[in-house]
Amino acid sequence: MLLWVLILALFGAAAASFDPNLPPKLRARALAVQASVGVAFYAFILFTSNPFLRFENAPFNGRDLNPLLQDPGLAFHPPFLYLGYVGLSMAFSFAVAALIEGRVDAAWARWVRPWTLSAWMFLTIGIALGSWWAYYELGWGGFWFWDPVENASFMPWLLAGALLHSAIVVEKREALKSWTILLAIMAFGFSLIGTFIVRSGVITSVHSFANDPERGVFILGILALFVGGALTLYAFRASAMQAKGVFSPVSREGRWCLTTSCSRSRLSSSLSERFGR
Repeated sequence: MLLWVLILALFGAAAASFDPNLPPKLRARALAVQASVGVAFYAFILFTSNPFLRFENAPFNGRDLNPLLQDPGLAFHPPFLYLGYVGLSMAFSFAVAALIEGRVDAAWARWVRPWTLSAWMFLTIGIALGSWWAYYELGWGGFWFWDPVENASFMPWLLAGALLHSAIVVEKREALKSWTILLAIMAFGFSLIGTFIVRSGVITSVHSFANDPERGVFILGILALFVGGALTLYAFRASAMQAKGVFSPVSREGRWCLTTSCSRSRLSSSLSERFGR
């Protein structure tokens, strides 16, 4: 968790330092949300996982890592996953800031897209490193053979990919605004769910860090506070985010919609011909 809050602070510092064209109000609101997430995890560390506590009769040098874990692939795998997990907090902060401001436009999508892209890239590298290590070290031929804890990193990866494409649509066509905000909230929400799974003991896995229900309840409280609060704000503000762009049938977006509607119509007509007589 110390690594988590360190990366969270670094992302906040980067958002405060880069892109001087970012509107001051949007920057202030996004940094306020980012700082609130940091305060929640600082409280989690101090009250449930205090790293400054000393244990009596603890060995001076410890037992060292399991030989299976002493590998370069696994050494870089967790930091990259954390960079992806925590990187999605910036997309979440910008989404909540846009909801507070009540405006989502092409400029907002242009500012949020680099953070989403970086988080998605870090998650991709982390998942790939874990897959490579599990393949040659364990011989399972996959990412811990679909271990439930490691699957938790795959869900925000999917949502981050969808968010990245949706933000491009907002930037280019001024459409899918409410959908993009929802994806940003849910992507970070699944990152928090992954953290809950790893540290609560709700699932037995070789990747679980703790079996402490108190820690799990605390993380669930963080999840309910931030994701629940963001979804509540979204429920009040979503109707105000009107899409300006309209998809034409001759477009990448319209092609998918047209194909889906045509397949449905063909299916319904064939069923009516067969069973409707």
